[in-house]
Amino acid sequence: MGKRVLVIEDEPNIIEAISFILSRDGWTVHTHADGATAMDKLKAHPPDVVILDVMLPGRSGFDILQELRQTEGLSGLPVLMLTARGQTKDRELAERLGVTHFMTKPFSNAEVLTQVRELSEA
Repeated sequence: MGKRVLVIEDEPNIIEAISFILSRDGWTVHTHADGATAMDKLKAHPPDVVILDVMLPGRSGFDILQELRQTEGLSGLPVLMLTARGQTKDRELAERLGVTHFMTKPFSNAEVLTQVRELSEA
């Protein structure tokens, strides 16, 4: 069975690009666009890897990451965090909260694919 990735992102173009490259690589891709209900989705169907945007409607990716790291059974999930805000303070906050990898937008498709592959093998 292929590996599952959950993309929590609200930008349709990014969802489409990431879904395309990962599904072409054999991943089963699920998407979710609302920060307020993202944890419900994670708890209902835990993926192998999470791709998490920082700026989401309803709740920030930082808040979701913090709750994820405190949730039994989900705390060890690898998380690739994406943000258009690449300031050092954002990266440092993500690292304090337990992000596995942090990537700024724009990013290359190859870069995302490489990171997701690495995270799934960690």
